[in-house]
Amino acid sequence: MSTRERVLWYLGALAIVLYALFPVAWIISLSFKSQGDLTDRNFLPRNPSWGNYETIFSGSARDLFLPALRNSLGICLIATFVSVVLAMFAAYAIARLDFPGKRLILSTALVVAIFPAISIVTPLFNLWRGIGLYDTWPGLIIPYLSLTLPISIWTLAAFFREIPWEMEQAAQVDGATSWQAFRKVIVPLAAPGVFTTAIISFFIAWNDFIYGISLTSTEASRPVPAALAFFTGASQFEEPTGAITAAAVVVTIPVVVLVLLFQRRIVAGLTNGAVKG
Repeated sequence: MSTRERVLWYLGALAIVLYALFPVAWIISLSFKSQGDLTDRNFLPRNPSWGNYETIFSGSARDLFLPALRNSLGICLIATFVSVVLAMFAAYAIARLDFPGKRLILSTALVVAIFPAISIVTPLFNLWRGIGLYDTWPGLIIPYLSLTLPISIWTLAAFFREIPWEMEQAAQVDGATSWQAFRKVIVPLAAPGVFTTAIISFFIAWNDFIYGISLTSTEASRPVPAALAFFTGASQFEEPTGAITAAAVVVTIPVVVLVLLFQRRIVAGLTNGAVKG
């Protein structure tokens, strides 16, 4: 590209980045504003304060936010682990075996992935109340699998197709069983795809609001997105905007940390899965 074209590309990319990050910067700014300064139109807070963070960690919102943060971490990690493990076996079978109904399975997974969650909340609510899963961790982990498992199968199937079958056959010729070849040869080679799938699944479960607000009623299993809806101000006429923005910043930190820690694996996983050899 010429110098002019390169400059235009850089300016366009900078504009997109600023457009995407402006809402995040605005939320961070609001989290440092006091209740009286929230109506101020200035972007930066005039008197930065940690009061909103003290509210959610040691103040009136502590008993609502901290249990919800623990629930979100535990439920999302378990749902992600189960989803990735099940998806590895399913995707391996789809990529390696030729059996009737393979296309139907992939199509069904795609249909489940795009199926609106709001349409099955009411049946799940009634079912969970009847069998005792309402307001429990398993009562959220199971629905989260319906969100994370289809996309995990689709993503991992693409990675397993990229791995040459001859490598697995060579391991079996050297005396490895099918399980040993899968565990010691296939899974390590698909590690970028596994990391990418795990992080995507974690993001999907972490950001869920519909199941969290509909299938819980107490702090025993309520996740953070649902708990934010129960924040209250000092009076019925006061919106807890500062506390909500502070909580939003805190729950965004795990996502940012995961991306920074596994950035190279995410990029490698996305590029490997997108190119067919």
